[in-house]
Amino acid sequence: MQSLVKLYSATASYAASAHRTLGQSLAWLCALMVLLTAGIVIVRALSGVNSIAAQELVTYFHATLIMLACTYTLTEHGHVRVDIFYRRFSARAKAWVDLAGNLLFLLPLGITICAISWDFVMASWGLKEGSADAGGLAAVYWLKTLLLLNGAMLALYALSDSLQQLATLTPHMAASGEN
Repeated sequence: MQSLVKLYSATASYAASAHRTLGQSLAWLCALMVLLTAGIVIVRALSGVNSIAAQELVTYFHATLIMLACTYTLTEHGHVRVDIFYRRFSARAKAWVDLAGNLLFLLPLGITICAISWDFVMASWGLKEGSADAGGLAAVYWLKTLLLLNGAMLALYALSDSLQQLATLTPHMAASGEN
């Protein structure tokens, strides 16, 4: 039983570490987005020159940040939670609530996002879809791929956090005779 708990904890810890690393890396993307936006505004003000590609790049950075940093937010418990009752729960009760939330809501959401967006993303890749604006980026298909990555990452987070919750619950189940 202890080896199972260690496996759950190790797997969840590795996944949380990967989500943290990605989230912290994406923070640099936010800084780049701010600098690029400032550069676009300054160049436009000084020379009157406008770059559609540069403006779209800011949009791509923003979309990447939002779609890929959501699991980092979950890992750091930065998501919105109505915790009127939850904050008073024991660690075991919180683990049950989190496990149920992961398996009943978050995992199906991640799978649904992937399933619904699959054909949309594949069609975009088939066309090598580019910007509808002249001078825009020819990589809309990469942008749409973020939908699949977002869904997959949410599903993986739900599974890894569920393992963490099981690691919390397993000693209690073994001690009380539950299985």
